[in-house]
Amino acid sequence: MNTAAEFLKGCVARMQAVKAQGDGVLAQVNDEQLFHLTDTEANSIAIIVRHLHGNMLSRWTDFLTSDGDKPNRQRDREFEQPSRDRASVQRLWDAGWTCTLDALRALQPGDVLREVRIRGEPLTVMDAIMRQLAHYSYHVGQMVTLAREQLGPRWKTLSIARGQSKAYKPQVRAGGIKE
Repeated sequence: MNTAAEFLKGCVARMQAVKAQGDGVLAQVNDEQLFHLTDTEANSIAIIVRHLHGNMLSRWTDFLTSDGDKPNRQRDREFEQPSRDRASVQRLWDAGWTCTLDALRALQPGDVLREVRIRGEPLTVMDAIMRQLAHYSYHVGQMVTLAREQLGPRWKTLSIARGQSKAYKPQVRAGGIKE
């Protein structure tokens, strides 16, 4: 068994699971909920998508050969409310995940311990992947919370429903990961 290959396969599967949760959020919210701000300093689901898109393109474009914080990235702008165009938000979501997953799938087992840089900080590829997986999970969790609060009883859980733990049967997802 090639441990590095299994690690990469597992990372792709975990990233796909995080994306699937975000897809579940975007499928459930209407346009008003997508752009809803709880206060002037809050992030809407659309803002979180915009930030993830910017982060993903910056981190995963030329992942092995350039710093993960690209000079053309405008991070502060990512936290401004985008135009109220659902299709544009969906395009940002899809483009960010395509960039991320394509870069991950291109990695080879020998790359796992290579050094990459994010904001000048040296990291192994393995650490950089784990850092991004944690970051994306955090923000998708925010999306879930925002959607759940707005949808109330209309929310369809993206996990094991309350009171259903004993009846739950793990499903094998992409990459052989059981959820």
